[in-house]
Amino acid sequence: MKITLIDLPKIADPRGNLTVAEGLEKVPFEIKRAYWVYDVPAGESRGGHAHKRLKQLVVALSGSFTVTLDDGHERRTILLNHPWQGLLIDVNTWRTLDDFSSGAVCLVLASEHFEEEDYIYEYDEFLQYVNGQMVKSLNG
Repeated sequence: MKITLIDLPKIADPRGNLTVAEGLEKVPFEIKRAYWVYDVPAGESRGGHAHKRLKQLVVALSGSFTVTLDDGHERRTILLNHPWQGLLIDVNTWRTLDDFSSGAVCLVLASEHFEEEDYIYEYDEFLQYVNGQMVKSLNG
């Protein structure tokens, strides 16, 4: 599984740093939706799903959390704790966000608008879907 961490421009200033995320520049897709997750209670998880078409860039704006990615064959966990670094999550990837520090804020930049039919919420259904996608790509 390919893990892509993207360093966003960090403009250092004694008055406070600034980071920019521009679609089709450092973010490798047009940004159609942005949302953020915060005030996650201790021990809670977020995510727990995959997308068929939507790509995401996930950034820890404040604090830290872990992101576990699963492509149906391999599982990897990444700690996000730098507000100038984003984790690119491709299509057909199961994601779970855990271990939120106190005050953590998770920003998600998405390539698509919300569409319920793009989500896969059941892990067994996800495995069937990604295995079906592999068969389709092998058969041309």
